Amino acid sequence: MRDTLEKIERFIDHHHLLTLATQGEALWCCSLFYAYDPEEVAFIVASDPQTEHMGNVADHPDVAGTVALETKTVGKIQGIQFAGEMSRSVDRRERELYLQAYPYARIMDPILWRIRIHRCKMTDNTLGFGKKIMWRREFSD
Repeated sequence: MRDTLEKIERFIDHHHLLTLATQGEALWCCSLFYAYDPEEVAFIVASDPQTEHMGNVADHPDVAGTVALETKTVGKIQGIQFAGEMSRSVDRRERELYLQAYPYARIMDPILWRIRIHRCKMTDNTLGFGKKIMWRREFSD
């Protein structure tokens, strides 16, 4: 399982923008810059609580999203789809992760959120057409 997660994390580490899908009165999506927290297997993002997508998250914290390599070459297609739970981040370590990735954000004093990934599917055509790598968080009772 760790080897699978490491392959996914290598892809995540080479990118910086995710698409987030939320549910509320209406479905909504947005693009967000992220920092990745390998300790929590989570994305750290900044967003204003007054946005439509964050209003949705307040009522429905289960979210889904993607990170994708933009290419027209079929053999180079790579990307992930993920599902998880989004909540406000108050962790100093996560704040530093985000501000290290985006130092200019320091002056904006952003409100940060954690997307704790519950499951992830990576498509990686560099390993063969349609190759899928699956990861799922193990929950303990």
